[in-house]
Amino acid sequence: MQGYATPLDWARHGGGETGGDQHETVNIGGVPVSTLSLQALIDRMLREAPRRIGAGMPPLLVFDCNGHGLSLNDSDPAFRADLAKADLIHADGQVIVAASRWFAPAPIADRSSTTDMFIDSLPGAAAHKVRYFLLGGTEEVNAACAERITATTPGLELAGRRNGYWKPKEEADVIEAINEAAPDVLWVGTGKPREQAFCVRNKKRLRAGWVVTCGGLFNYITGDYPRAPQWMQDAGLEWLHRMATNPRHLAWRYLTTNPHALWLIWKHRHG
Repeated sequence: MQGYATPLDWARHGGGETGGDQHETVNIGGVPVSTLSLQALIDRMLREAPRRIGAGMPPLLVFDCNGHGLSLNDSDPAFRADLAKADLIHADGQVIVAASRWFAPAPIADRSSTTDMFIDSLPGAAAHKVRYFLLGGTEEVNAACAERITATTPGLELAGRRNGYWKPKEEADVIEAINEAAPDVLWVGTGKPREQAFCVRNKKRLRAGWVVTCGGLFNYITGDYPRAPQWMQDAGLEWLHRMATNPRHLAWRYLTTNPHALWLIWKHRHG
């Protein structure tokens, strides 16, 4: 973006053309997943989000795909309908990347873990004044996450933040707060399937450039949820680490959805 005063100026001079909305997808377990690399996804977000909000365009819905998502897509009709409304689905799980290399005509470049996507994007967001809104987690976790990323990323500007606990009758107030802040990127971390339903239900009401679902992201930033060692992430075993460190909440989920996801990958191996 060098040479332009704002990200929107950069977009107007060719950095955010409409053609950038196109991306190749491959069918993994019944879900169309983008083949974009982690860095390409970040670059696109930082480029396009300010353009969309500046031009008054509806937000781009960006959802993640992992084994849990594959299983829900097959077993939960409401989640399947919401996932189908995504503008882009990226490979949050290593098994999705591996499956693309086994069966898909074009491999997914690499894993785009939502946590990595968020952390790796912070320096660029700070440099180019791309503003984030953090929605999700408990009040304590949300506040701690906001404090940590602004303290460790000089120049980062948050548009706003809010915890992920509200009653249905309060949702209009949540939308109003987001719209008043008008973030370039809204990160929604309330967990599947609630976060996807929220995004789809409110797409036409939300004033944001990109809306990205992110599950327990804020807890990983604060350290409440420890991340797996890099070798486990690379081997596609981060789920095992998560299950071992948080068995009460995650053991049953992984023990039931992982086999189902592998079956779906095999079932849809020919697209």
